[in-house]
Amino acid sequence: MPVKNRFAEMLPEITEWRRDIHENPEILFETHRTAALVADKLKAFGCDEVVTGIGRTGVVGIIKGKSDNSGRTIGLRADMDALPIHEETGLDYASKTPGAMHACGHDGHTAMLLGAAKYLAETRNFDGTVAVIFQPAEEGGGGGREMVDDGMMDRWSIDEVYGMHNWPGVPTGSFAIRPGAFFAAADLFEINVTGRGGHAAKPHDTIDTTVVASHIVLALQTIASRNVDPVKQVVVSVTSFETGSHAHNVIPETVKMKGTVRTLDPEVQDLTEARMKEIVEGTAATFGAKAELVYKRNYPVMVNSDEQTAFAAEVARDIAGACDEAPLVMGGEDFAFMLNARPGAYILVGNGDTATGPPSEIQLQRRGDPGGLFLAGRGGRTAHAGCLMPASAGVGMASAPGVPRHAGPGDHAAGRCGIGRNTLSRPRKAARPATSRPGVTSGCHISRANGSHQPQSVPKCRR
Repeated sequence: MPVKNRFAEMLPEITEWRRDIHENPEILFETHRTAALVADKLKAFGCDEVVTGIGRTGVVGIIKGKSDNSGRTIGLRADMDALPIHEETGLDYASKTPGAMHACGHDGHTAMLLGAAKYLAETRNFDGTVAVIFQPAEEGGGGGREMVDDGMMDRWSIDEVYGMHNWPGVPTGSFAIRPGAFFAAADLFEINVTGRGGHAAKPHDTIDTTVVASHIVLALQTIASRNVDPVKQVVVSVTSFETGSHAHNVIPETVKMKGTVRTLDPEVQDLTEARMKEIVEGTAATFGAKAELVYKRNYPVMVNSDEQTAFAAEVARDIAGACDEAPLVMGGEDFAFMLNARPGAYILVGNGDTATGPPSEIQLQRRGDPGGLFLAGRGGRTAHAGCLMPASAGVGMASAPGVPRHAGPGDHAAGRCGIGRNTLSRPRKAARPATSRPGVTSGCHISRANGSHQPQSVPKCRR
């Protein structure tokens, strides 16, 4: 059966999965129900191996092709966790869990990869092995790091790994990607200021930590404006400011601040951390107070490999007719840990203009809900059964649900819009240790046909 018809048939089922996951959101590593649902589905599909508990609550399913001449294994990753937001969409399938919501579309990602897994398991029309990876705790918990540290890449000899994200602001039916540094390193910090509290009517008897902390907030902004090369990117944001008193007439003894730093260059990251320490301690000393900076390096820069990015863009063009150059994103993404361990690429799938309201009201762009999913491969590179292009009635294609815009009557599982032909020109690479790659790679950009560049807005859920 032609691929496009098969996914059209699967659309109601995949939609049902997505709605069920949306109704039952789980945060960080507490994705027990979602992981169980995923594992049950993968077993029902007939996956050759289904393993739970990878990276605490992650799930990996192994699907072997009809042949294994290449000996290659490609990983496809979807994230499963929700955000700590109370949903206010009013949908029939809105969250049943107070204070938790799939506002970032991970319910759609999970449903789409399940759809891919079902199709791959029932057809197996590819050479090599596919590992479908369902990750917990992308939203700040470092679930990608946990799965890598759990030995996932070596256990299943994964050669390359691919991920995607629905992207508000990119037109539905479009794809965007870039080689090299793509998403920023996302560091966290806390600043604790200690002075001398007292009565608000006697400020001269105090060391006013509110004033001290306010000066620190302002001084930190000079890192971007006066310390870092203007052509490089850095964001220093203080996002929480809490004093030790809630009274109207008391000057607090302490202030605690929290925030985040975003960089795309290790040297800028080092400079920013060093300058923050100097500014925090020096500003406090100027007022006779003390201040401590606690700086945590969290998600690294997410770096797309050049070769795999070019391939993913080629596949996207086969499906949608074009693949735009994505802008640099100062949000964080813990798929970076997987890309540090193996070559691969991360691609954005257009979700339309959906992020115009508060996060509690955001939902995926839907035409019948995220459902169908299309796999695109190329003859002679079947191990990239791999570069999965989620095109769904909600996240992906600007045509009928689950049907690629350029899929003609002759496109089928063994052709251009399928998994590829059962040949592989690339020999299997020798085993490699997991190594980190610097986040300063730039590579050559994939430009629009007319050479123009249109910056995209960052979805509100990005780390």
